[in-house]
Amino acid sequence: MLDADKIKALEAEYVLHTYNRPPYVLERGEGVWLYDTEGKAYLDFVSGIAVNALGHSHPAVVQAIAEQAARLDHVSNLYHTAPQAQLAQMLVQNSFADKVFYCNSGAESVEAAIKFARKWGRTHHGNAKTDFITLSGAFHGRTLGALALTPRDYYQDPFRPLMPGTKLATFNDLASVEAQIDEHTCAIIVEPLQGEGGVHAATPEFLRGLRELCDRNDALLIYDEVQCGLGRTGTLWGHEPSGVLPDIMTLAKPIAGGLPMGCTLMTQAVADTIEPGDHASTFAGSPIVSAAAIASFQIISEPSFLEHVRWCGSYLEAGLLKLQESHDCIQQVRGRGLIWGVECNTAVTPALNVATEQGLLALNAGPNVLRLLPPLIIEQEHMDRALTILDQAFGAL
Repeated sequence: MLDADKIKALEAEYVLHTYNRPPYVLERGEGVWLYDTEGKAYLDFVSGIAVNALGHSHPAVVQAIAEQAARLDHVSNLYHTAPQAQLAQMLVQNSFADKVFYCNSGAESVEAAIKFARKWGRTHHGNAKTDFITLSGAFHGRTLGALALTPRDYYQDPFRPLMPGTKLATFNDLASVEAQIDEHTCAIIVEPLQGEGGVHAATPEFLRGLRELCDRNDALLIYDEVQCGLGRTGTLWGHEPSGVLPDIMTLAKPIAGGLPMGCTLMTQAVADTIEPGDHASTFAGSPIVSAAAIASFQIISEPSFLEHVRWCGSYLEAGLLKLQESHDCIQQVRGRGLIWGVECNTAVTPALNVATEQGLLALNAGPNVLRLLPPLIIEQEHMDRALTILDQAFGAL
């Protein structure tokens, strides 16, 4: 058995402290469960922050990784490999896109979108068309470009000056966007459903309005689906119910079954402005990661699988609304599919602590919102158990 105290001591001595972690050490995972070094089981409603869509150690993903690792692991993007080409075909044939760029994380996919949008703007409209409009509550990443599009002083202030050319408008307020857009705007970036921002969905009317504003002002529409994409909302893409298509879309978290991968999808009109040498990544789309992504995508994109996510989402919503009736601290329940936020009238940390003690892992989305991101493979028994524990947890507020 691993010694948790020794592991924490090693981390304290050698790992840069950028996360405040709980006292236990996780050792293994199986399906919807995680286990610490003491053998305690936790029902995982965090999923590695929406990464483990198929739970932990899914047999199809494990097999794909093992087989590809035994065949070819890494050669860089100087050479053709089959898995990344096959994955790109799957992504394009199941989306609005014509081309895919591979990277290694959500923030990197946003950085690529920034570069591609600026290159498109300069190519078609001159050097002055470089500005972006971002929305209140947005979270697009912590690298410097993505951070400039994440309007939170707590994240931004220590690292100023940030990338110039970013304007802020109000989420779901089309008039505020219209007031900001001008001839210098190359793109508007929006999450169809904000995760870190408190689980707020963009209305179909807002997305349609953004599309019309972009078309009238010769700007691109960028969707950030790093957290809400690939089945999380009960449809393959978070924007799907609106019927409004983007020019660029960023993906990451769940795509490779737990391995690090990001993708930036784009129309041919955007792709035509990008040339060899404009952007690159040594590790991106490696054979092993792409093989894992193929296995994951084949499962998640199945209509019956997405129907299961929608059913679970409806069941979980009903259970959360029932808890709202029993707990005055709960102000609102919102979400779709298997991403839910429970907004409370006080900080949710005590509720999260009680849930952990009772064997349920959840997380927050801001100080007052408890967020649930279970694996998409959960069943009714798991939701019943989680709701029973949450009943106790909200009782602590």
